[in-house]
Amino acid sequence: MHRQPLFELLDRYSAHYPYEAEVAARIRQLVESSPDCFERTCRPGHVTGSAWVLSQDCKKCLLVHHAKLDRWLQPGGHADGDTAIQEVALKEVREETGLVELELPATDGVLVPLDLDVHLIPARYSPTGELIEDAHEHHDVRFLVIARADQPITVSEESHDLGWFTNVEVSQLTDEESVLRMLRKAGPYE
Repeated sequence: MHRQPLFELLDRYSAHYPYEAEVAARIRQLVESSPDCFERTCRPGHVTGSAWVLSQDCKKCLLVHHAKLDRWLQPGGHADGDTAIQEVALKEVREETGLVELELPATDGVLVPLDLDVHLIPARYSPTGELIEDAHEHHDVRFLVIARADQPITVSEESHDLGWFTNVEVSQLTDEESVLRMLRKAGPYE
């Protein structure tokens, strides 16, 4: 079954972060109940993949200033039918940052997501008030990714800016709890 690898990731996450088992259960419920959960058209929400990109020396993380949401966030996006959600996260990092050499570290030889989050994406409207996209949820599976900070980075059309930031700088850029939670879990550390 193509969903089994995601179920295994959710189980590992729940074992590693038992105090966050509720969010894993919410994502599992969506995956079990929605045959199209990996498609962006799935409502009330769909599975997405993202990455907390940390420099090899663990001193900086890479964030993008998301154009539609006008917030500093980790790179990530829609699965568009791809059930290998860790590959979705890596693809999104490459597309949104231009980074090529990426490492997806394992915990004791097993891949465990760094974080899970279910969050509301607000409805979007045209300048004339016409609905472009209805409000929906992203059931985001987030992975720690290690990258060399000396690789060139490129701002994608989905972002206004991107950059490498220390933990202090991240705390000054955003008060977004899910971003700060990943910062606490993985760094960067000075």
